[in-house]
Amino acid sequence: MGGSQVNQALVRLYFEMRDGLRDPLAAWAKLTGNSQLYQRSRGERRVPLDDATAAELTAAAIAYTAACHGAEHVAALATSPLAPLVGGLGGAVLTEHPCAPEQVLGPRFSGPGPDDWARAAHVLLWGENNRLVRSADTPWVIAGRYKGQKVVAIGTHPTRLSDETLVVRPGTDGALAMAMGHVLLKEFFLDRTPFAAHAMERTDLPFLVRLRERESGFVPGGLTGGAYGRLSLYGAEAVEVLLPRFDDGPGILRRGVPVLRDGGELVTTVFDLLLAAYGVARPGLPGVWPGGYEDRAQPYTPAWQEAYTGVAASRALKTARELGVTAEKTGGRCVIVPGRLETPHADTAYRAMLALLVLTGCGGGWAQAGHDGVPLVPYLCLHACGEDRSDVGALSWALAEGLFARRSARSVLLEAVAAGWPMAPPPRVLALPRPIYPLPPGVDLLIGPDEHCDLSPPDPELVAETLAKLSGETVPAEPAGPAGAGRMRLLVDHAWMHEYGEALPTYRPPGLGLPVKPTQLVR
Repeated sequence: MGGSQVNQALVRLYFEMRDGLRDPLAAWAKLTGNSQLYQRSRGERRVPLDDATAAELTAAAIAYTAACHGAEHVAALATSPLAPLVGGLGGAVLTEHPCAPEQVLGPRFSGPGPDDWARAAHVLLWGENNRLVRSADTPWVIAGRYKGQKVVAIGTHPTRLSDETLVVRPGTDGALAMAMGHVLLKEFFLDRTPFAAHAMERTDLPFLVRLRERESGFVPGGLTGGAYGRLSLYGAEAVEVLLPRFDDGPGILRRGVPVLRDGGELVTTVFDLLLAAYGVARPGLPGVWPGGYEDRAQPYTPAWQEAYTGVAASRALKTARELGVTAEKTGGRCVIVPGRLETPHADTAYRAMLALLVLTGCGGGWAQAGHDGVPLVPYLCLHACGEDRSDVGALSWALAEGLFARRSARSVLLEAVAAGWPMAPPPRVLALPRPIYPLPPGVDLLIGPDEHCDLSPPDPELVAETLAKLSGETVPAEPAGPAGAGRMRLLVDHAWMHEYGEALPTYRPPGLGLPVKPTQLVR
């Protein structure tokens, strides 16, 4: 007997079926015909099982489920040992983290490995980290500092392994990131243009956006599908656009953008909209704009963020300039290492942080742990589909269309599944890396360390070998093929993002909010 543990009722029934049919796949097919027999006994006694049999049981469940119900019904959390195997089969690799990196950098983005940190010239350790634990990547940060690397730690309790620390109030990281973006746009896109070529070739900044008339102004619509010949339309006719503001309640910002007429529609560029969203003024444009970096009333200036984050305006200005100058001189060798952000709107904050890398040509510098080449699906339908009284429409901005008004998170998520959105359907085989409650009901095989799971995680190599024997073909350990190349997106063009006023980077202050947001489904 090995180290595996299995639900006593499940293993007894499996042996009865297998001994009679002499075929693991047929045994599992017959067993799942009445799976309530062992599902009712979850949380009861588990008994030891040899590793080979545990791998056989797991492989039979995966192979049968993939053949009869589709590979997408086999799921594993990204941190589970079985995640690479499940991803290689075309199953759902789930994540509990916000999907901002995929929204901005594209699906299957590949960030730097830990060894790349040592070659980076500038590193931002951004977000809360466990100060009592030295991670496996810590030596690479130390190696980089020997080469003159600048390390800046940002968070509520930032690490001491840095040249400089910025202590921000919990949940306000997005405000600091927006203020840094304001500085980068002003000094590296208007005053000088060192990143203009990068922006034209590798981002969506020159793309044209339709404007829709709304309440004595215009709101961003959708992309027209093509890029303009330059970043800005500045010098043409100008109109006021209405943009969301959440720092002072669900308010509205009125900012001018230059426009062209495309048939019967007004269009502007993503870059012009971005300048308006960040409050970077240009002469002759209508609207209410900040008077400079010292303006505390208008977002998103360095002085404005000081009241929220507690970081002095001068330090925010200095950090932004150092990031921009370093990226310019080194060809984009800057890295952000994201930590945990204690806010229900973490995905919005991450997008504001990612915008700093996109603007400075450091799109490969988002050092987020994950499986290279494995698409991550939000782990929402598994734990958020219980009945609740939440009103996700409360997250919308002041001029929303009411798409989610008086609707619960459950109804929105179920609609997303029915519409074929890229999230996992209810799994029939699920591998968890740690106890997660409430456990999803109706799962045929639940693999995890907790006693409420059917089976403790077996050896992935044994499972892969057994699965290859059962299916008669080699099972890849992870999906093949390079990540798709494409432009990085600062405008997430989807109706749901427009409904929440988050199609462009914005700041949402910490608050009650909701633990999950439907916008995390967007790819």
